[in-house]
Amino acid sequence: MKSKLYIPAHSAAAPYSVHITPESAGWAESSLQVVELDDADTLALRTADNEVMILPLAGSGRIECGGESFELSPRASVFDGPADMVYLGIDQAYTLTGQGRIAICGARATASFPNRRVAAADVAVELRGAGNCSRQVHNFGTATTFEADSLIACEVITPGGNWSSYPAHKHDENTDVETQLEEIYYFEIDDSPAGTTGFGYHRVYGTPERPIEVLEEVRTGDVVLVPHGYHGPSIAAPGHHMYYLNVMAGSGPTRAWLICDDPNHTWLRGSWEHQDIDPRLPFGTAPSQGA
Repeated sequence: MKSKLYIPAHSAAAPYSVHITPESAGWAESSLQVVELDDADTLALRTADNEVMILPLAGSGRIECGGESFELSPRASVFDGPADMVYLGIDQAYTLTGQGRIAICGARATASFPNRRVAAADVAVELRGAGNCSRQVHNFGTATTFEADSLIACEVITPGGNWSSYPAHKHDENTDVETQLEEIYYFEIDDSPAGTTGFGYHRVYGTPERPIEVLEEVRTGDVVLVPHGYHGPSIAAPGHHMYYLNVMAGSGPTRAWLICDDPNHTWLRGSWEHQDIDPRLPFGTAPSQGA
């Protein structure tokens, strides 16, 4: 039986393929909408009590807000390097015009920050892990690279056959070493060289005090919600690269991504010192390297 934390592709009414709000997720902060637009379709939207980060998954767009215009340059697919991102603060009306799949990452916010655009060429890109745990991260909206009130977002690409979000880790309480963050995983899976569609797997599991258990096959457009607990690995089937968009926000006083590894698996990080990054990386850009 499928978990209620797994949301299959195209569960939302058009023009949305994904429409997750704090209310539908059963939590307080994080949201994600993915809209699928035909050429020059226009949506009239409001940020209300959310701040948002908008980026094309595959396609392009233009955002008009408060007399300003922001372009989202074309991106062929999520496997073709970073995308432009536009940030809009709380309590604003805007229009989104475009074509293709466009993601609207959101989080409840109270402080107001200026609207602005980050060009794809300016997105911080890093390679994490090593060996078959190598992955590529696009840090367009992380706490260390972009100023906002509460929203944290990034993209991760995992080459076929690799594991990412590993060692499994959690961020479900506010301590000196951890921040409480609700997290959304939105997946896309690359076709094989033969043109066949692919899949991957994603796991979430809890602690004795807060049990949770999710193990789902994921395909393009699927979503897994992580309200609490350890999450990982995200497993890309051989021959099929995996992409996921992470959207996070929490209740703590500090906007930060502080995590605790599953102590049974944290040793793995030390093994990366003796392994090379997967030579298939990077996809579409020149990265830095990180843990």
